[in-house]
Amino acid sequence: MVWFEKPKYVVKKNQFAKINAGLWKKCASCSAIIYNKEWEENLHVCTHCGYHDKLSAMERIQTLIDAGTFVETCTNLITVNPLDFPDYDDKIRKQMEITNLQEAIVTGYGKLNGRMIDIGVMDFAFLGASMGSVVGEKVTMTIESAHANRRPLVIVATSGGARMQEGILSLMQMVKTSSALKRYSQSGGLFISVLTDPTMAGVTASFAMLGDFNIAEKNALIGFTGARVIEGTIKQKLPAGFQRAEFLLDHGFIDIVAERKDLKNIISNIIRYATE
Repeated sequence: MVWFEKPKYVVKKNQFAKINAGLWKKCASCSAIIYNKEWEENLHVCTHCGYHDKLSAMERIQTLIDAGTFVETCTNLITVNPLDFPDYDDKIRKQMEITNLQEAIVTGYGKLNGRMIDIGVMDFAFLGASMGSVVGEKVTMTIESAHANRRPLVIVATSGGARMQEGILSLMQMVKTSSALKRYSQSGGLFISVLTDPTMAGVTASFAMLGDFNIAEKNALIGFTGARVIEGTIKQKLPAGFQRAEFLLDHGFIDIVAERKDLKNIISNIIRYATE
């Protein structure tokens, strides 16, 4: 090689993809490319279009509960296969490995801006946060803990609905959670429901819409059944934005539409206003 000749570097296929893996995030809504650190700092909200992407249950808890104060509860509840549904046991085991969760909701208590609350946070990554017997039981036990300890209750909902692998046992959770909330409400308890994208079917039709204050994240999909099913049933075209948070706010179904960064302070202000 001549002394002034530049060495030739061969770029292997996918070399840059490997180098940049984990450094950038593509927005699922507007396709903007966002630096991953910026994405994390902005709580998984797109800085270009404002799209609110999903958070895991523990990430959500970190945004709401004061650092070092969260205590997880109901950790001994494990889903079984009551109807011997084919491959259900394997699905649950796989989901536990992938998400590092025992079920589709994390429950516990901790301080929110210095005020002790009970909290439950659903995680869509675990079987679409579908509500089976354990999810319903954990929600109910969290409500009962708030009742017994006379604490405000916050549940962050996201779900595709009831868990089909548990049949009628899944549907029974709608009644159980709603009944527990009724007792809690009659005792003077404060329930703040936070609805995130998506919150659908049996979860919407039970505890998620029974808050004293129902708060939705910006543009969250909220409803019972899908728009196409409704249109096919009523033989009419639905309005633009039907089942989105802003539409539901305009029609009185929810009380507040909030950006994620504001949720903690909004909840804190509601608690202070309602309990002091």
